[in-house]
Amino acid sequence: MNSQRERKIIHFIKINGESSSKEIFDNLSLDISYATLKRVLKKLISIESIESKGKGKGTKYIISSAFELLESIDLEKYYEKEIDERDIKESFNLEVITKTLNKHNVFSKIELEKLANLQKDYKNNIEQLSEVEYQKELDRLAIDLSWKSSQIEGNTYSLLETERLIKERETASGKTKEEAIMLLNHKDALDFIIENKDYLHPLSVSKIEDIHSVLIKELDVERNLRKRRIGISGTNYRPLDNEFLILEALKYSCDLINSKDNIFEKALLALVLISYIQPFMDGNKRTARIVSNAILMNDNYCPLSFRTVDSIDYKKAMLLFYEQNNISKFKEIFITQFEFAVKTYF
Repeated sequence: MNSQRERKIIHFIKINGESSSKEIFDNLSLDISYATLKRVLKKLISIESIESKGKGKGTKYIISSAFELLESIDLEKYYEKEIDERDIKESFNLEVITKTLNKHNVFSKIELEKLANLQKDYKNNIEQLSEVEYQKELDRLAIDLSWKSSQIEGNTYSLLETERLIKERETASGKTKEEAIMLLNHKDALDFIIENKDYLHPLSVSKIEDIHSVLIKELDVERNLRKRRIGISGTNYRPLDNEFLILEALKYSCDLINSKDNIFEKALLALVLISYIQPFMDGNKRTARIVSNAILMNDNYCPLSFRTVDSIDYKKAMLLFYEQNNISKFKEIFITQFEFAVKTYF
């Protein structure tokens, strides 16, 4: 968004909803002619900030789905408002899967170039490694991912304690049995996708359920798609509470991911959409992180450990998608973590 007047127009339409050019002209002091306003509106349509509905004098302007999806949002400012003060999309929005994400690419050309260059670095790096050296780096990443993914869900094991548990099967004192099981299940899930690299290609509901089953093994968590309502702390967003609608949303997500050509987009969408749908009673985000990595590894792309992600920042970026269907902050996390993984492990 280059100019202040363009930002004012966007803001006006966001606040007022469907607006005619006359309503925008009459209510905003932009110090431009009506003809110039029309040209600015045409430009905003061309860059997918707004969309037009109707024809001639009946034309109305609305915020485009692409702008809602990708607009850069200041998280600190967004979360200054308490839960009940935020204007959010409270209900699950299937159209973000069937229409918005089908229609728009989530990464810009510049972002894709950056990711592609990092992937080239990764391929060059691993070509220099022996099989033993590569496995050592993969094991290191697996420990970091098991630790961070569990920490995001409230697990209190430290990274060193996680390493000792996975390498030597030595549990940490003062920790629960469930915490140890959660970490070991992560390692088992990663081992499974490493040994069966193409298992999730193409992605399907039953295969997502299989990954979830590995992650919740020996934990007091229900298997299979949930049949009742759940709430999410920190937000008024309400996921679907009907098993058949959950299945439908997950199928549409698999179709969307399978239809995408770009591996980075596939991996990011799996990471976000499985979490958004919340198909299981527990273990949704853990499942999303493993499935996302499986997609990357199936095409010999660098997997992510998420080691340097702040758990609160991760949750805030995820809640932003739940509440606004905005992927911008989660996309930033994905890009940053891909760069970290390439430069740290391989």
